[in-house]
Amino acid sequence: MTKPIPNSSSPDISEIAARFERIRRAHQSEVAEDYVEMIADLIAETGEARAVDLAQRFGVTAPTVNATVQRLMREGLVETQPYRSIFLTEEGRALAETCAKRHAVVRDFLISIGVSEETAEADAEGLEHHVSPETLKAFKAVIAGQ
Repeated sequence: MTKPIPNSSSPDISEIAARFERIRRAHQSEVAEDYVEMIADLIAETGEARAVDLAQRFGVTAPTVNATVQRLMREGLVETQPYRSIFLTEEGRALAETCAKRHAVVRDFLISIGVSEETAEADAEGLEHHVSPETLKAFKAVIAGQ
């Protein structure tokens, strides 16, 4: 497959690189965002967030959860104590709240354009991590205009 030859109307290499850098950063933060959001949900639903519950909800193994929780501790998003639940730090709670709001906007936008609630919920789970502030603002405007 041949690639198009750049012309004066195509973005320069630094613009293209910046786009891919933004996507890489989103991928790196995606797991942390999913975890803090799920921890917040579990605490709201059951009063606690346990590693076993996270493993079940994400469909992963306990060692995967433990490794991720260790990373979240290093990043200052969660705290744990031996034989106790997982707790969000102030920073973790703020991130979980931001993620939940962004998820709701993406889901509600998808529903507003005719996507079923079930599909919108599933699709929002992936899209929410990659939506720019500009796009999120446009989604909100569409939702508000209905």
